[in-house]
Amino acid sequence: MPLLEQVLENNPDTVKIILKNMPLGFHKYAEPAARAALAAGKQGKFWEFHDELFATAPELGPEEITGIATKLGLDLEKFKLDMESDEIAEKVKKDLSDAQDAGVTGTPTIFINGIKLKSRTFEAIQKLIDEELAKKG
Repeated sequence: MPLLEQVLENNPDTVKIILKNMPLGFHKYAEPAARAALAAGKQGKFWEFHDELFATAPELGPEEITGIATKLGLDLEKFKLDMESDEIAEKVKKDLSDAQDAGVTGTPTIFINGIKLKSRTFEAIQKLIDEELAKKG
């Protein structure tokens, strides 16, 4: 995230980050965590929830997910209903399908205008952004 924050700071008017979920099957709480972040997003707290999830990741489980929601001041009843909703389940399923269609095999994977990033340095990311912007004139 610090790298992506640096990219956003350097390109405030030209870069937008879109996160797609790819819950990996070997982590039994990956899918509930993805659904939880999306549910938090319905209350305007997606990124805050996302950041807390990754800070908590090694100990992640149902209690931690509820704890994060509580810490962020979410309406817990709405959060739990949204987390279990068909809408959010379908969004996670679609994100996973999109990732598979794009050839993503691990996380995180970064694309810039549909181009898979090969090097995760600020310089490499900025170079590709500049090249893409130059194409658009």
